[in-house]
Amino acid sequence: MRRNPLDLVRARPEPGFAFSFDGEPVAALPGQTLAAALWQADRLAWRTTRRGGRPRGAFCGMGACFDCLVELDGVPNVRTCLAPARPDAQVRTQRGDGHADLD
Repeated sequence: MRRNPLDLVRARPEPGFAFSFDGEPVAALPGQTLAAALWQADRLAWRTTRRGGRPRGAFCGMGACFDCLVELDGVPNVRTCLAPARPDAQVRTQRGDGHADLD
């Protein structure tokens, strides 16, 4: 059985919304970070490394490690663990360091 923290604290959040991740809708609740919403949607990796293309997702969860970078509304290198989810945001998997045009 999956426990829902909202039920445990009897929270009544505002209605949820969706944002786009690589063209697919992802459900989110007000106050969630992008990382939390992606985890909730069973998406664990949303960046690949510059060398080797290895998958990365959230690691530290507090903005110190930079493993959770994505492209948000066209801006690269956004940390999902710190960025709030917003309705209709366009989030894309980040390839490498987000500066492919500089290579």
